Amino acid sequence: MTTSTITRQPEHAASTWRIDPAHSQVEFAVTHLMFSKVRGRFRSLAGTLELGPGGDVSRARVTALIPSASIDTGSADRDTHLRSPDFLDAERFPELRFESRSVAKGAGGALTVTGDLTIRGVTRPVQLTVVESGTQRDPWGHERVAYSATTTIDRREFGLTWNQLLETGGVAVSHDVGISLEIEAVREDA
Repeated sequence: MTTSTITRQPEHAASTWRIDPAHSQVEFAVTHLMFSKVRGRFRSLAGTLELGPGGDVSRARVTALIPSASIDTGSADRDTHLRSPDFLDAERFPELRFESRSVAKGAGGALTVTGDLTIRGVTRPVQLTVVESGTQRDPWGHERVAYSATTTIDRREFGLTWNQLLETGGVAVSHDVGISLEIEAVREDA
């Protein structure tokens, strides 16, 4: 988090920021057939960021909810398969959820956000590398902040085990899923 965000807030006040879904993205990438990338995104996202007094990131909390059925890879057939019990099982598990447990400042101003990610009812710890992109007032006077975040998960740890063996060896879908987020949030308690 940059010092501009920390110093702009009164020392005694905590702040709450609502994720703006119209200006935020959650994207992912997996390797297909051992040599090419397939990318996708979730079309919907909600959540909040809570900063401690004075913008204290060590006391920050992050909560995010993503509807499983909002997955979009640009292929209707593939999206239907990803929503099925083979993958997200969106009917039984309608949302993915992230709740932070700790936030620490790292090298070069990056933050490490550690939290619990729940997919298909399975919760596992994950770490995100987060960089603040800046703060700005929008034309309507609302204070906004933006963050970029990345992580990689092993989908098998969340019960996403469907795959097919290839004739030449290897698997159709990689186990590792790269996740990237661009988050813009609006301050609620200003």
